[in-house]
Amino acid sequence: MRRLAALFLCALLAGCGGAKHKLGKLDSGAVVLAFGDSLTYGTGANQNESYPAVLERAIGRKVVNAGVPGETSAQGRERLPDVLEEVKPRLLILCHGGNDFLRKLPETQAAANVRAMVKLARTRGIEVLLIGTPEPGFSVTPPAFYAGIAKEFAVPYEDAAIAQVLKDASLKSDPIHPNAQGYGVIAERIAERLRKSGAI
Repeated sequence: MRRLAALFLCALLAGCGGAKHKLGKLDSGAVVLAFGDSLTYGTGANQNESYPAVLERAIGRKVVNAGVPGETSAQGRERLPDVLEEVKPRLLILCHGGNDFLRKLPETQAAANVRAMVKLARTRGIEVLLIGTPEPGFSVTPPAFYAGIAKEFAVPYEDAAIAQVLKDASLKSDPIHPNAQGYGVIAERIAERLRKSGAI
């Protein structure tokens, strides 16, 4: 009986955790803000091949591309308030930190900035989908702080989209940027995450 009760409790807690990571349904007029660095901007492909452009066509909602090549998370944190005010999105897709890793800036700094950006959006009533950016190296995996932030704020987290692309040379335009096909894969993974989260 104790074992059955424990299993029931685990299932209940798992269900509650999943519910916390849901998103509200995006109506047809909702605006989605894709915010980040060159991976969001679409470096390595044409603008209509960037992941925000492909995602917009996939989900049938307006997706604003607010990617700035070379931007660090500290610069993004400074820029985000004005962009949120201008765009007034229903949902923020946040993909930041890659340039911190490339410049070997402290991981704690990237974590603090990403956390602050998620917190800012949530305090303004904007939902967030967090995208993990891998660190350079053999494993090509995002640092653990992304998952921790997603758990703290109960926001959906996509940890594999960019890593999947950067592990496949046929999907890259250079060692750190996808090509058009790679951005298509990222958009597909994000669209699937939005479907699973209930946004579309």
